[in-house]
Amino acid sequence: MKKIMLGNEAYAQGAYEAGVNVVSSYPGTPSTEVTENIVKHDEVYAEWAPNEKVALEVAAGASYGGARALCCMKHVGLNVAADPLFTASYTGVNGGLVVLVADDPGMHSSQNEQDSRFYARSAHVPMLEPADSGEAKEFMKAAFELSERFDTPVLVRSNTRISHSRGIVETGERREIPLKEYRKDIKKYVMMPGMARGRHIVVEQRMKDIAEYAETTELNRTEYAGSEIGVITSGTCYNYVKEALPNASILKLGMVYPLPQKKIREFASGVKTLYVIEELEPFFENQIKVMGIDIKGKELFTVQGEYSTRMLREKLCGEVCKPVEVGGLPQRPPVLCPGCPHRAVYYMFNKLKLTAMGDIGCYTLGAGAPLSAIDTTLCMGASIGMAHGMEKARGKEFARKLVSVIGDSTFMHSGITGLTNMIYNGATSTVLILDNSTTGMTGHQDHPATGRNAKGEPAPAVDIPKLVETLGIKNVRVVDPFDLPALEAALREETAREEVSVIITKRPCVLIDRSSVKGTLTVTDACRNCGTCMKLGCPALVKGEDAVRIDASLCIGCGLCADVCPFHAIEGGCE
Repeated sequence: MKKIMLGNEAYAQGAYEAGVNVVSSYPGTPSTEVTENIVKHDEVYAEWAPNEKVALEVAAGASYGGARALCCMKHVGLNVAADPLFTASYTGVNGGLVVLVADDPGMHSSQNEQDSRFYARSAHVPMLEPADSGEAKEFMKAAFELSERFDTPVLVRSNTRISHSRGIVETGERREIPLKEYRKDIKKYVMMPGMARGRHIVVEQRMKDIAEYAETTELNRTEYAGSEIGVITSGTCYNYVKEALPNASILKLGMVYPLPQKKIREFASGVKTLYVIEELEPFFENQIKVMGIDIKGKELFTVQGEYSTRMLREKLCGEVCKPVEVGGLPQRPPVLCPGCPHRAVYYMFNKLKLTAMGDIGCYTLGAGAPLSAIDTTLCMGASIGMAHGMEKARGKEFARKLVSVIGDSTFMHSGITGLTNMIYNGATSTVLILDNSTTGMTGHQDHPATGRNAKGEPAPAVDIPKLVETLGIKNVRVVDPFDLPALEAALREETAREEVSVIITKRPCVLIDRSSVKGTLTVTDACRNCGTCMKLGCPALVKGEDAVRIDASLCIGCGLCADVCPFHAIEGGCE
C-alpha cells in the first residue's frame, strides 16, 4: 500500500518492517519523530534513554543478545555516542545494529553544522544515505541486512530536509526475525587490548569486503544521460541535481562510505566535465581527488548551509534566479513562549547582574534580546562544567555572581557528572535546574524524572532534589519561578555561600500543563509606558506609542508583567 510519509515516519516504517526488536534513542531535532513513530508499534520495545551514549549501549547490548536494534539521534548526539560506536565497530554485532544520525545543514535547530560522514570513516563502519521518504524506508531495511551480513554496526545518515519532508512510500508487512542465539565469545565482545588488536584486523578486512560490495550494490546507481556533464552526488542533493540539470549523467551514491572506487572511475571516464555536489564538507570530493580524478566541487559550492535547485542553476548554468516575492510576512524570531516559567529566572538574572553559563534547551532562548541573560552555550550539560572552569580561572569572588543554568532533561542527560565534579573539586558557584517537567525544545518527550516512559506509561521518576542531595550538596532549594520574591531571595542567598548550592525552579511547561492559564491580563490607564514589563521579552506584550498593550491571542495570564510593573498598571495574575 502506498502512503505519503514524513521522512522520519518512513525510517520508522522501514525499521518496523525489518523486524527491529529494540529501539533506544535520545530526542533531538531532526531525528525525534523516528522513535516517536516506532513507539506506536507494540511489537517493538522502544525507550527514551537519558543520553545518546546510553542509548547506543542499550542498542549494542540488544544486538549482542541476538535482537535487531536501532538507535536514533541528531548529529551532535553522535558526538556523545562516539565512545561506544568506535568500539562496537571492533566487536561487530549479533543481531543487526543500526544507528540513525540526522545532520542539520543550515543549523535550523543546532549549535553546529558538523558532517557525520566523517564518523563512518573514522569508526570504520558503512554509512547509507537516502534521498527521499521512499528510500528512507528501503535503506533502513537494507541497513539491517548489511549489518548482519558483514557483522558491523551501520550508520544511516539523514538530514533536516529528508527527515521533515514528505514523499510516497510503499509500505509492507513486518518481517519477524527470530532472535539469534547468544554465545559467549570473549575474543569478540571483550575489548581488552589483546582481543582488540585481533578485532582491528577483522575490521580492516571487513571494510575491504564492504568496499567490494559497494561496487555492485543497487544502493549506488548510475543514471546515464550523455557524456557532456556528470555529477556524483547523494541524499537530498540528488533531488536538486535532477531538477537543475535534467540532461546530466548522475552517479547517485546511496552508500556514502566506503566509496565504490571502480564505479567512480568508470563513471568519470565517460563524461567530459565531472562535478561533485554534496552539502557541508568535501567528503566525496577529497577522496575522489586522491584517486587522481579531475573534478569540480567546493571551488563552486559552499561548505555552509543547505543547497537548492536555484543555487545549482546559478552556479552551473549561469542563470540569475530571483527569489519569489512573498510580501510583508511578519517576522517570527525564536522566543520563550508566553507564560514560560524560564522567563522569570532570566529577568532576575538581569536584575541581580549575574553571569550565567547556559545549556541546550528551551532556556537557551534566554540569550535573545531583550532578556540577553545567557553568557555561553556550548553543548548538552556543559553549563555546569563551564561555570566550574570560569570560577577556577577567575576566583571565588567572581563566583559570587556566577550561576549555571540547565533543564531537567538536560540534567539527566549529562549534568549530573558536572555537578559531581563541582562538589569533588571544591567549587562555590550556584547551579539552577529549570525543571519544567519535560524535554521541551524537541517536542515534549518524557525523561527519567517525569514519571512516564516513551509510551506514556507510568514509570519510576527520579527525584531531582534528593538526587542532588545524595551528591553531597547541603543547600538545595525548590522554588516556583513565578514567585519572584522567593526566587530573588533564593538567588541572593545561595550565590553568597562559600560552597556549591542548587536552586531548582519547579513549574511545568505551559504547553503541557494548562492549569496556570488564567485568562488575558489587561493594561489600565495607570500605564506610563516606562518599558519595564517589556524587559521580560514576552511576545504577548506590545509597546505602543502611549501605552503597552497585551495581545489577547497570546497572553495566558501568568502575571509576571503585573508583578514587575512599578505602577501596578496591569491587572490579573497567576496563583
